[in-house]
Amino acid sequence: MSPCLSPILRTTPQNEYMERHTKLHGRRLDHEERTRKRAAREGHEASEKAQNLRGLRAKLHAQKRHKEKIQMRKQIKAHEERNVKSAAPDNDPANPVPAYLLDRNNPTSAKALSSSIKNKRSEKAARFAVPLPKVRGISEEEMFKVISTGKKTQKKGWKRMVTKPTFVGPDFTRRPVKYERFIRPMGLRYKKANVTHPELGVTVQLPIISVKKNPQNPLYTQLGVLSKGTVLEVNVSELGLTTTTGKVVWGRYAQVTNNPENDGCVNAVLLV
Repeated sequence: MSPCLSPILRTTPQNEYMERHTKLHGRRLDHEERTRKRAAREGHEASEKAQNLRGLRAKLHAQKRHKEKIQMRKQIKAHEERNVKSAAPDNDPANPVPAYLLDRNNPTSAKALSSSIKNKRSEKAARFAVPLPKVRGISEEEMFKVISTGKKTQKKGWKRMVTKPTFVGPDFTRRPVKYERFIRPMGLRYKKANVTHPELGVTVQLPIISVKKNPQNPLYTQLGVLSKGTVLEVNVSELGLTTTTGKVVWGRYAQVTNNPENDGCVNAVLLV
């Protein structure tokens, strides 16, 4: 970029173009009024949408509104509980009370404390949440195809061919044919995944480092099977993500959101 540009242009990331425009040119004179009116119209728009939607979209909208109402009721209940206080003593006792007995007679903030603990627990649970918490189970009959080999009858069906896409490392070499039990075809091996950053809204093709966990079976994790819901480790050095200390992040986890055997590619969402 040319050195003659302003410091705002030189220091702003490429994806923050709206913030950059606001800093350079300011806002409209009626920006606050338009924002207030837009917020006031949201209720009418939601009502109109709820009355006119049909079919699957109506079901999805009703499900979304149901969840929003549940959260709203929970918040209202938490605020009501926070305001409930037990009766505190009117006058202080004549004799001094030890420190460990000070809070026994007036537990006024018990409800607020319990609600704050619940909020902390829910935040902690949200940190470990994944985009697809539940996936369809895959049986071994669907996953493996029996390969008959050898002349003796009792030794014919001990080999298995993996029918789903897999990931193997760059230094992978096949075992000798005599000892190889699981065959992973070359045509179903993937090295890269289309990873979407949920906050930035960008999709980048990133190399896969390893398969962290396949929820179906520990054996599938060991074989590197890429099915829907699998958690991968991808190389995000191209995105330029940094930690709080300023170090560049190299590997991040992402969850597969599609069925790669049907689509011919691996789509994943970055776990932020």
